[in-house]
Amino acid sequence: MVATIHKEGLTNKTTIVVTAKHGQSPQDPTKLVTVKDGPIVSAINTAWSQTHPSNPKLIVAGTDDDLWQSYLSDRSQAAADFAKGYLWDHTAAGFDSNGNPVTVQHSGLAQIWAGSDAAKFFGVAVDNGHYPDVFGEVQEGIVYSGPTKLAEHGGMNTGDRHVLMLVDGPGVPAQVISSPVETTQVAPTILAALRLNPTALTAVRTEGTQVLPGLGQLRHGH
Repeated sequence: MVATIHKEGLTNKTTIVVTAKHGQSPQDPTKLVTVKDGPIVSAINTAWSQTHPSNPKLIVAGTDDDLWQSYLSDRSQAAADFAKGYLWDHTAAGFDSNGNPVTVQHSGLAQIWAGSDAAKFFGVAVDNGHYPDVFGEVQEGIVYSGPTKLAEHGGMNTGDRHVLMLVDGPGVPAQVISSPVETTQVAPTILAALRLNPTALTAVRTEGTQVLPGLGQLRHGH
């Protein structure tokens, strides 16, 4: 792509932004521990069914990568607390980066939000319904998958949330800025580089999204 930009004589008219939606935890691959979430979910459902025979399947859906999200058939606080308690008290089997079996405490989780706490975490009302009933931050290195997995979709740990962003183009000074930014700032930055008004975007106006800092005078590109 860069070679073609040079070949077409567009170097002085092009700003390039390189970033990612998320990173990957653990950043040190030797800390990776894979844990299959299926047996944990099955164990929770089995324990729940012993006292709820008319509703034997408590966890009906979920997305477990390097975080934990469970959606329950019973959306009461008591049911969410049941799942949270089981996860926290459960010792799970996993594999380290060399394929050796290991045991992890608390189902591999470092913190769990359930029911009203999960709603509060996502900033919505309890009756909103658009949030996981049980949400968990994993211990660093944990990925819910089989032992051949090397990476996942990103979670809450620092390595997941902190990714590098590179910006290069006319008017961009050579420097390193260590202050945190967000990927949402890319869109208004592109508009500014095109000499368009970033506040023409509804999201920019609503959320007050700023152009990326320290870029000097971005010149008009095509």
